[in-house]
Amino acid sequence: MSLAARSSVSLLACALALALPASAGAAQRPEVAAAAAQLQQQVVDWRRDFHQHPELSNREVRTSKIVAEELRRMGLEPKTGIAHHGVVAIIKGGKPGPRIALRADMDALPVAERTGLPFASKATAEFRGETVGVMHACGHDAHTGILLGVAKALVAMKDTLPGEVMLVFQPAEEGPPVDEDGGASMMLAQGIFDGFKPEAVFGLHVFSTVPAGQIAVRGGPLMAASDRFSIKVVGRQTHGSRPWGGIDPIVAAADLVGSAQTIVSRRTDIAKLPAVVTFGAVKGGIRYNIIPDDVELIGTIRTFDAGMREKIFADLRNVSEHVAAAHGAKVEVKVPDSEGNPATINDPALTARMLPSLQAVVGAGNVFEPPLQMGSEDFSLFGQKAPALFFFVGATAPGTDPATAPSNHSPEFVLDETALDVGFRALLQVSLDYLHGPAG
Repeated sequence: MSLAARSSVSLLACALALALPASAGAAQRPEVAAAAAQLQQQVVDWRRDFHQHPELSNREVRTSKIVAEELRRMGLEPKTGIAHHGVVAIIKGGKPGPRIALRADMDALPVAERTGLPFASKATAEFRGETVGVMHACGHDAHTGILLGVAKALVAMKDTLPGEVMLVFQPAEEGPPVDEDGGASMMLAQGIFDGFKPEAVFGLHVFSTVPAGQIAVRGGPLMAASDRFSIKVVGRQTHGSRPWGGIDPIVAAADLVGSAQTIVSRRTDIAKLPAVVTFGAVKGGIRYNIIPDDVELIGTIRTFDAGMREKIFADLRNVSEHVAAAHGAKVEVKVPDSEGNPATINDPALTARMLPSLQAVVGAGNVFEPPLQMGSEDFSLFGQKAPALFFFVGATAPGTDPATAPSNHSPEFVLDETALDVGFRALLQVSLDYLHGPAG
């Protein structure tokens, strides 16, 4: 099914679900409310511990160890070392029923925290050859704590639970380091679904642009495909006082960055679907009076359409080569320079089915359909293996405008911890409603 067709089906399915009378919707399960009351502080404690001790992608040694230890305390038998530091465990219910998978990501970002929280991170690590601060600036600490809480709740009711639940604690969602494999693609390549084929996969993400107490979800396309690129502009080194003695890759790179902005603004039909070309790092030179041999540019491309994606790849190569040639420089272009993430697409039928479950947790008036998001998620790869639902949980405290609040990936990103309770109840509610089957 094409992306446009999926979008049409998604809108119809969600419209039908929203049109149902309130009495037709699911009610919050009493066992969800009871589990939330019992485990709320434990989830907060887990999240704060992970927040204070963040680890970069493919380096989640402590985090995965704690996750595995907690699962063993629950009586589960987790498998560790999947995709380096991934952890997987299966909860077997006491009754026959469907199989589902629940996923949480565990890695942090190379960001120096500036929140002033009492449990703020002071961790540092090496990233791209530099010592950097490390912070859970995206909320993966919350996701890990929430899934541990849901696991504990499900284990407590497993004797009456229909079906089976796979818990997937995933490393390297933010992307493995250059020249390393990792993340969802590696977990799938190592066969986590080979002997356990889920009927549905669920995941969530705390989100700064959603107010605390609300949930954002849409069927069909939700988040963009993501691809990394790298461009090396090669000139010829010379003294800064006589630029005519060499070829200046800095000037060529600056011209290239500016010209590349026309790829989206003038060459891409963004009336069809949005797209983004962003340069995230420019590195070249080391001294004020030396023109260097080369400059490295790295960045990201975000798209929703495969044809647009390939055209942007071609346009970026074309711009890079011709702008560099105009300066007498050369380029080494890698577009993409690694395996990217496909668009995150929520299964329309699954979204419509579970929408009342989300509404039961926070009220129908607090569940809304967000616009397309240019951020990306390798949760999308799980969605290629089974029908998937991914939703956003509000992270910004009342009284703060979500439009201006520090965003995910900001050193000042602060999670309103009511998101932990909402995320816990929402994930547990959709799990139980799915496992017990449609009402009636």
